[in-house]
Amino acid sequence: MVSSRFLLFPFALLSVSTALPAAAQEAVPDSEEEVVVTARRSGAPMWTVETPAGVVLLVGEITEVPKATPWHPDRLETATVGAQRIILGTKAKVSPGDILRIIFKGGKLTKLPDKGVAADYLDAKRLARLQALESRFGQRYDRSNFLMTAFDLLSKRLAFSKDTTDDATDVVRKSARRAGIATRPVGEVRGEDMLDNLFAAAPASHLPCLDAAMAAAEIGPEIVTARGKAWTGFDIPAVMANPLETALGRCWPWTDSSFGQALRGQWIAAIDEAMAQPGVTLAVVPIRVLAETDGVLDQLEGRDLSVTGPKWRVER
Repeated sequence: MVSSRFLLFPFALLSVSTALPAAAQEAVPDSEEEVVVTARRSGAPMWTVETPAGVVLLVGEITEVPKATPWHPDRLETATVGAQRIILGTKAKVSPGDILRIIFKGGKLTKLPDKGVAADYLDAKRLARLQALESRFGQRYDRSNFLMTAFDLLSKRLAFSKDTTDDATDVVRKSARRAGIATRPVGEVRGEDMLDNLFAAAPASHLPCLDAAMAAAEIGPEIVTARGKAWTGFDIPAVMANPLETALGRCWPWTDSSFGQALRGQWIAAIDEAMAQPGVTLAVVPIRVLAETDGVLDQLEGRDLSVTGPKWRVER
């Protein structure tokens, strides 16, 4: 039997939600320009794509923003109320059967197959690094699935989800709900398909994730605050180069050949559709999907569209 904390972990990788306090709304912006200006004053990095019909506002999100690097979610709430349409992240459709499957077969996700141990898969250098982290944190990872080991190193040892403030997705979703504005996910994925994919993944497919998580854990908690400061400082190359963000981007589902590509492709299709609509479309997009090499921003710029916002790549 797996722990209750783990039950929804595969689905939480797509979208992490936290409870938000109710906040007083400011006056609703009455023009496209006011919506954009108000949203930018929130302190979250964002980009605008102007079209003949309106504007698409892309909010670059990181999950688990540290309280040590505060931003102004109330301003994003106000901008949300002025938008004509809102697009949020991928929705995982989880059924009771999916939960039961994790409960009764979750051991296949948490442990290496056939009673294998880490030494069966890792070269001497990787194994030594893992054993050093075991000693440092008082843990045993020799039987653990490498994805679960990476998750433990990032979420518990680095504690990157502790002492956090609001995520942009939750701010926008709750503001839209209070204002009666419909939101839609950029796409949907079935829990059954996700579980099939995870169960079928070979242990070696998670080694890039393990490598990146070990590198992040070896450095220590200071990278958590540094990532938040880079985000609120609009230093997007620094966000993307941060070892924590690197690790999150190298773990399932982002690196999976089927799910990862599908998740990215959904955003391009949704933005194309939004560019044909009048008024303001506000979309909250994972920062890595926007700013990675050949990501959404690169593709939009490559089509000679006017993309305005912080620099997202290191200029050569």
